[in-house]
Amino acid sequence: MTADTSIALNRFGLGARPDEAPPPQPRQWVLEQLGPAPTPAPASQEDSAALVQALAQQAEQLRQTPDPGEKMLLREAQRKAARQRYDAAVQARLLQALTTPTPVVERLVHFWANHFALSVEKPEVLALAGAFEAEAIRPHVLGRFEDMLLAVETHPAMLFYLDQAGSTGPGSPLARGAKRPRGLNENLAREILELHTLGVRTGYGQRDVTELARALTGQTVQGMGPGNPNRDLAGPGGGAWRAALHEPGPREVLGRSYADHGPQQSAAILRDLASSPDTARHLCTRLARHLVADTPQPALVDRMATAWMRSRGDLPTVYQALLTAPEAWEPGAPKFKTPWEWTTSSLRGLGLHAPGKLQAPNLLTQLGQPVWRPGSPAGYDDLAPRWAAPEALVRRVELAPRLAAQAQAGTDARQIAPLLLPGSLSDATAQAIARAESPTTALALLLVSPDFLRR
Repeated sequence: MTADTSIALNRFGLGARPDEAPPPQPRQWVLEQLGPAPTPAPASQEDSAALVQALAQQAEQLRQTPDPGEKMLLREAQRKAARQRYDAAVQARLLQALTTPTPVVERLVHFWANHFALSVEKPEVLALAGAFEAEAIRPHVLGRFEDMLLAVETHPAMLFYLDQAGSTGPGSPLARGAKRPRGLNENLAREILELHTLGVRTGYGQRDVTELARALTGQTVQGMGPGNPNRDLAGPGGGAWRAALHEPGPREVLGRSYADHGPQQSAAILRDLASSPDTARHLCTRLARHLVADTPQPALVDRMATAWMRSRGDLPTVYQALLTAPEAWEPGAPKFKTPWEWTTSSLRGLGLHAPGKLQAPNLLTQLGQPVWRPGSPAGYDDLAPRWAAPEALVRRVELAPRLAAQAQAGTDARQIAPLLLPGSLSDATAQAIARAESPTTALALLLVSPDFLRR
């Protein structure tokens, strides 16, 4: 087996498995996964429309409960139910990573979910985060970026997270008739420009943020927020359009005018942002940083951005430009695994097909990367200094024996190490494993070896 095998399995996939034969043609194996095959969501995942309906019912229960003590107990019960949904979604996500036949695509799902980051501190997002990844990210990973962008920015989870559900145009029908209107919220508009599309320092200004925020007014969640929910224009997944919240009139964003056609106004702006050269360069840089190196070579990013513009944001075309580039297959292991990557590759490397008794939400929290909770719309950092710090490494050393104990009896680290690190297992790691005092210790040493910690 060659270094290409290790790169394909570990850099672009989710880690090798000892119970699966390595691909005879690694580069072809990677590219074949970019075909039209669907990327199914976990079967156990509830759809967001049903979850939104439940959230609306819970909100109505709270409104009809006057007693403060009862209201507090009701909130605690609702929070517990949301946490149970979150825990189940994280467990299902890990199960998917362990069993997927297309690990390259699964890695891309994780990349885009982190790019369009949510944070589950809010109870509504806690309940909806799994549905967001299943509905707004996964169906579009092998499609066009603009379709993913539109799905993300109108999904109830994102609308709740960035406070868009109640954003009210200052000249909207609701604002004109209300004594205390909630007012315009610019959170979603700012993150769309700064993080989701163009990136910082690309020429947009505060006026563009405000104009986009005004165009986005009316995008809300069925049955939630101010106005008359009975007049919602229902959208997919529990999203809705409420004309009473919308700021009327044309908008101008980045020097381009957009007529007021209700929800189509913001959709037109998002489509133009998706096709911007600045968006292409920003997102191609992030993709190359995630898949190839912390500091990707400018020539690689240039070729990817060119592919983006020529294909109008067709993501498989962009992936192919990266995955066929010589820079992508340079020997070595330039990327340090995040806690999520280390956990999934460890369990795959131990031959597990299910998390078993391991509670993924608690495990990832202990490692410093709780799923869907980065604490910022910027998502989790993708650079080595964040995850290779001494404290972060200590956490992995502490957890490695616990993971190793999940392996089937008789699993021999000396036998599986060459399978997990084909062509890249160092003599130092092989010797450390051979000298271990027990089979479990040998497996734990493999999981925290410098060879395994990088991809």
